[in-house]
Amino acid sequence: MLQANVPVAGWYAVLAGLIKIQTVPVKGRSSTFLGVARGDWFGEGSALKAERRQYEVIALRDTELLCLPLAEFNQLRATSIAFNQVLVKQLNLRLSQAMALIEASRLRTPEQRVALSLSRLFWNRTRKLSLSQDELANLVGVSRQTANRALKSLAQRGLVTLEFGRVDIADDDALTRFIFSAPETPGRPNP
Repeated sequence: MLQANVPVAGWYAVLAGLIKIQTVPVKGRSSTFLGVARGDWFGEGSALKAERRQYEVIALRDTELLCLPLAEFNQLRATSIAFNQVLVKQLNLRLSQAMALIEASRLRTPEQRVALSLSRLFWNRTRKLSLSQDELANLVGVSRQTANRALKSLAQRGLVTLEFGRVDIADDDALTRFIFSAPETPGRPNP
């Protein structure tokens, strides 16, 4: 959808659909950083640096984007305190997401990684996620089978409810506690 290593045209919003931001594939493998759903913005780092895009932006379903052109983006940055406050909030969100992903990839179980990908840290606006298991697996970087097992485990814990093609967050606070709890020891479930 938006290729890496091309000049950035501006700051983007997802008007409809779902995208993922990933590394450029190396030897057929890539790493997904996050998904961005309808109503959310992405690409602020590249727009701020006016550099070539470092990552690929891939649509996971039919998607419509809005681009705030770079000239207008820079004009708002230069003249609007309110715009800068929104931008700082967005950058703080990205920093929090990056730190959570680093920790999750090193310390968390697949169930905790799936839970993190469903949490408010990544889906700020909606608590009813219309995600297929394939889309979720793609965002988390696990197989569809692993995503399926993790979702069933989260549902058994009462953290999510599952319907065909949809995940609803039943308890945000409990989901967050689960994400940051100590990983389970085989044969001994988390409290």
